[in-house]
Amino acid sequence: MTPEKNPSSENLEQHLRLLYAQGKQFAEIALQNFYNFFKPQPNEQFYQRMVRYAWYVFFGFWLFLFVSFKLVEYNVFNLFGSLPSVAHLEKPKIPLASEVYTHDKKLIGKYFRENRSMVHFEKLSPHLTQALISTEDARFEEHSGIDLPALFGVLVYNVVGFNRGGGSTLTQQLAKNLFKTRSGASKGHLGKVPVLGTVIIKMKEWITAINLEKNYTKDEIIEMYLNTVDFGNEAYGVKIASKVFFNKTPATLNIQEAALLIGVLKATTSYNPFRNPQKSLQRRNTVLGQIAKYEHLSNKEVDSLCKLPLGTKYTPEVMESGVSMHFKDYLTLTLEKICAERGLDLHADGLKVYVTIDSRLQKLAEESVSENMRLLQSRFFEHWRGQNPWTDKRGKELPDYLEKEMQKGKLFQYYSKLHPNRPDSVQLLLNSPKEMTVFAWNDRGEKDTLLSSFDSLRYYKHILHTGMMSMNPYSGEIKTWVGDINYKYFKYDNVRQARRQPGSTFKPFVYAAALDTASKDYPQGMSPCTKMVDRPVSVLYMEDGKSKTWSPHNADWYCSLDTIPLRYALARSLNTITAQLTQKIGVETVIRYAQKIGITSPMEVFPSVCLGSNDVTVYEMTAAYATFMNDGIWTEPQVISKIEDKNGKVIYRPNPKRKRAIRPETAFMLRTMLRGSLTEPFGTSGGLWRYDIHRGHEVGGKTGTSSNHADGWYMGVTKDLVTGTWVGGEDRSIHFRTSDYGEGAKMAMPIFGRYIERVYNAGFYDYTKGGFTKKPTGLTMSKPYSCPVKVLKDSTKTGRDSVRVVMVE
Repeated sequence: MTPEKNPSSENLEQHLRLLYAQGKQFAEIALQNFYNFFKPQPNEQFYQRMVRYAWYVFFGFWLFLFVSFKLVEYNVFNLFGSLPSVAHLEKPKIPLASEVYTHDKKLIGKYFRENRSMVHFEKLSPHLTQALISTEDARFEEHSGIDLPALFGVLVYNVVGFNRGGGSTLTQQLAKNLFKTRSGASKGHLGKVPVLGTVIIKMKEWITAINLEKNYTKDEIIEMYLNTVDFGNEAYGVKIASKVFFNKTPATLNIQEAALLIGVLKATTSYNPFRNPQKSLQRRNTVLGQIAKYEHLSNKEVDSLCKLPLGTKYTPEVMESGVSMHFKDYLTLTLEKICAERGLDLHADGLKVYVTIDSRLQKLAEESVSENMRLLQSRFFEHWRGQNPWTDKRGKELPDYLEKEMQKGKLFQYYSKLHPNRPDSVQLLLNSPKEMTVFAWNDRGEKDTLLSSFDSLRYYKHILHTGMMSMNPYSGEIKTWVGDINYKYFKYDNVRQARRQPGSTFKPFVYAAALDTASKDYPQGMSPCTKMVDRPVSVLYMEDGKSKTWSPHNADWYCSLDTIPLRYALARSLNTITAQLTQKIGVETVIRYAQKIGITSPMEVFPSVCLGSNDVTVYEMTAAYATFMNDGIWTEPQVISKIEDKNGKVIYRPNPKRKRAIRPETAFMLRTMLRGSLTEPFGTSGGLWRYDIHRGHEVGGKTGTSSNHADGWYMGVTKDLVTGTWVGGEDRSIHFRTSDYGEGAKMAMPIFGRYIERVYNAGFYDYTKGGFTKKPTGLTMSKPYSCPVKVLKDSTKTGRDSVRVVMVE
């Protein structure tokens, strides 16, 4: 095997010559003193011979040292382990935390193995440099990586039996920290031999220190050293340490604070000011004494400073608390994929990740969710007081529901393994009360209580959940993401993971298909003003080879028999009209258009698909509704705006997928129809009028409720934002029993109302009031879309029969 020469060989030889000269001078002085001491004695020839032999030993030692250094440098036969290459020396790999910033530049998270952020020398307090050099390496400015007098001093002290400590310079310590010279990966065959391995490690650190001194200035070495060292408390580097220990930047540290930080480096646990304040104080004062020793402070100043308390202010890094951790889980998966494709290390490359989330809107979204869900949960507890909420389609309680759910859990499996073939013991353990902390709607977000495992499960099954997402319909940027009511206790993400039936929020896809699809009766497709009769419908279809009939009814079980325009039918969310449209254009057409517009979940081909019987996510529903706002173009939702490397160079920008889903004319008509859910008589979004959002502003949307009120949805739109909201129990069997409480207009729409009211009244310059139903410039309409209706009352009839709706001709 041919040894590989380190490119820094010439530099090493120069430093060895320098060390040789220094050693020779040191030896000459020592020998001269030796000779002078014995000069008065007889037999001078004997002593001259001794001096000559000493010279032979000296030169032999240096020859051995030179050869040893060369063997280590060349790593002959891989006996000694590799040294850092020139490339690694010039661009050392310092693990840096990657930081995540919101759209409005708020730091919301970090990815790291070592929590470290870089700080440049000019932004370091001069007190830090004084304290470091005075304490760790007083001759730092004089040596070239190896402090020979210190080494000889250590040798002498060890020979006479004193442990004075190491003679490592700051540069040697940097070499050890930066290039992990003592790790197994850099050891050769001889490096594993006791004692000899230690000698080889020291020699490699000396060589690396010499090369560092050649490639960097003293200031740069100080900078790298302070950026790499561990200060404890998960603070790597002086920038994070200054924040954690004093809530300051490195530039603003005073001299006693700098002394404390430098003192901690000797032993991060023993001198930790939060764990061992007295020891830390003593160590700080020792460092202050060292600073005075080298005349950076007077003794009087030191005496005064030593009397001061530590002055620490523990400030652990806390990310922006208002951003949903469910979003961060999804972001992590996305970033790991991007980094894997580009050969990046998310946890060490110091990336700057800018996400699309707006922390201002996120905060308002979470406040809106919290307010509504707190009230809704109280209503749900009261609604089911004294009863269990898990019921079948007929409203009867599901037998053995809790027992079956318990058996799915890890705790039951653990107890069963602990007590095999003893179900009574397992049941006893599961029914025994124990102290625990559970989620609660209070200021803490949790409460301490005494519950059995069964009682705890029963409690959690009563909890209602939610998912909410808001996005820019034009760019695809996701602005808010609320995965549930609380991440600590409910980590399942109801934005992207949970699939639930969307109910009537699916209907706009049916109407889009009807408006966009040409037929014999409608060569250009239907229009919002196409008239249909609100009448009972029965649909025959085949399932598993059997003929079946599907007869949908309206939410209030009433058919008016009025002839009404499609615009009004969607505003009223009439199931009978939607079913008729599906009959005319076909179930396959409905599914095809839903997929074109943005639905990606699998859908079964049944007539009921038009009423939202297939499961979808909040994520895909929000993106699909954005298609209506974006002139019929579906845009892939985005969570990342850009990624920069540690030097600020942009290394990634998203290129979202876009596709034409429906015609611009169809998209515009759907926008006006979504607006109609508020403006048309008896529109299902009428409850939004109670919110202060309508002056100079247009809002639209669609409610949705699945069978038995298991799921409540609201899809809301404004000119800037499309927002999807879902509310429901953990299981479909857990829900309100009546539409008075359980429909989407009661469960989900208030979250949207509160949220939009806050956003557009907050004065944000980038979210201003405005409309979206004005016909875009250049858009040619081929069919009518404005067809108002009026309500007629018949005094000869009572109840719903006394009201009729007709088009205004």
